[in-house]
Order: sequence, then structure tokens, then C-alpha cells
Amino acid sequence: MPNFLTKFVAYSKEHPLKFNKAVIKKILTGFAVAIVLAGAILIIKEEVIYQIDSILYADESDGSADSSDSDSSEGCNVNGIELHGYIITYIEPSDKDDKGFSTKDESSSENIVYAINEADQNEDIKAILLEVDSYGGVPVAAEEIANAMKRASKPTIVLIRSVGTSAAYWAASGAQTIFASALSDVGGIGVTMSYTDKYYKNLREGVTYNSLSVGKFKDYGDSDKLLTYEEKNLIMRDLNITQENFIKAVAANRKLDINKVRALADGSSMPGQLAKDNGLVDKIGGLTEVKDYLKEKIGEEVQLCW
Repeated sequence: MPNFLTKFVAYSKEHPLKFNKAVIKKILTGFAVAIVLAGAILIIKEEVIYQIDSILYADESDGSADSSDSDSSEGCNVNGIELHGYIITYIEPSDKDDKGFSTKDESSSENIVYAINEADQNEDIKAILLEVDSYGGVPVAAEEIANAMKRASKPTIVLIRSVGTSAAYWAASGAQTIFASALSDVGGIGVTMSYTDKYYKNLREGVTYNSLSVGKFKDYGDSDKLLTYEEKNLIMRDLNITQENFIKAVAANRKLDINKVRALADGSSMPGQLAKDNGLVDKIGGLTEVKDYLKEKIGEEVQLCW
């Protein structure tokens, strides 16, 4: 062992170190506090940087979103409106999401008519396109949409995609020009109010229907009771009236002989090509063909916005 190490070991044995526990405790405590403070400073620093970045990126995001919206509407000359799902006159508040849109597969004439009128009053819009994909719905809603299309001063075009039958076809008939795929389901000119009753099921289960109403027909159509002969005739009277209005509307809107429409009005639908052959649609095609047609119609490139 080197000489200096030997002396150091000997000295250490003769003069052992004496530690002051209180001092050491203070030192260690101070060291721990320093570590905690350093960590806290780092956390605060990172949080401040994160918050600043969030604000900056939020501003950029908002700006890009506004720019995107602006770009999508800038130069827009054709207004697209969707008629999808079951057609009703209005959407119940309980069926709306936080943005006011329906949570169900339905469209309201209230919203569609408003959109048609807004597009018609917009000087930048040169044509209105109604995209239809619906099996029908309420007759009044269909009539309101068809009438709004007829009142528009600008070219109105309907594109029937998968299906446009019953009330949906009634609504579509108000357009100046109707497109459909050769495979689209079109027509279905008819009216129904069919339903199932639970009378015999209730009878087996011991459930009694107690009629408490004023007016002979006040509870007609209630599924818990049998439909009487008079009640059925009453319902059929109303269905026949609605059917006649449907037939007259299609004949007038499509400029078809009413007897021809009456012959088609058996409730059945038909493929798009057959519908064209029968005068229910004007042209076969999809969105590409619609845009080509509109380009010629308005005399400029089509910028479609929804």
C-alpha cells in the first residue's frame, strides 16, 4: 500500500468522523426541497409552453377552417340540398342534436323549403339541385317541397340516387328536370295507412280495451281494437282523396296525361330506365351527368356546394 494511503487509514482510525445528525437532516431536507422546486419549475414551464402553443394552433386551426369554408362557398353557383330518409313536415326538438340536425334518418319539408327559398334569393346561385334518396313519408311534406321547387325562379334539378318513391317522388316531381340511375327505384304512386292491431293478442293475454271517447270515430285506427266496417270506409275515403291529389300533382308537374298517371298509380315502383320510358324522369345518369347538364344550363363551370 502506498505510504500516503497508509497514513490516511491510520489517521482515520485515530480521528473518526463525527456527523451532526441535525445538520445532515437539514442538508438532506434542503436538497429534497430543491429537487421538488426544480421539478415544479419544469412542470410549470412545460404547461406554459403547452398553453401558448394551444392558443397559437387554435388560431391557426380556426383560420384554416374559416378559409376552408370560404373556399367551399367561394364561387359556388349551384346549391345542393339533401332529401334523405323519411319525409316529415318538421323535426321534433327531442330528435335534434346539439347542432339542430335530426338524429333520425329523416328530412323535414320545413328545412328543405327554407333552403330552396334561400338559394333562390341568393344572386350567386344559378341553379338548385335536390338529391333524393327516400322511400317517402308524409303527403303534406311532399307537396310543400314540390311547390317550393315549382316556385323557384332558377333551374331546379332532382337527382334520384338509390330510391325516390311515394312521397319522395311527389316532392321530386316539382323539379324542372329529374335525373335517376337506370337502377334507381322510382315511382310508387300510391297511399297507404296499413297497420296491425293487437286485439286478439290482448284477448289471449286478458287485456281489455275500454273505449272512452266522444265522437263515433274518435278512436278509430287504435291498434288495441278491431277496425269496424264504417271505420275502414272512413279511412279509405281519406286515402282515395290523397291518392287523387297525388295523381293530379304528378300529372301537372310532369306535364303528363292524367289517365296515363292514373294507370301508373298502382303503388308499384320501377327501375329508372322504365321510369324514363314512362315519363316519370327525364334523364338517366348520376352526379357527373347532372354537372354536365348544369354546365350547359347555366353557361359556366359548376361549383356545387351543400
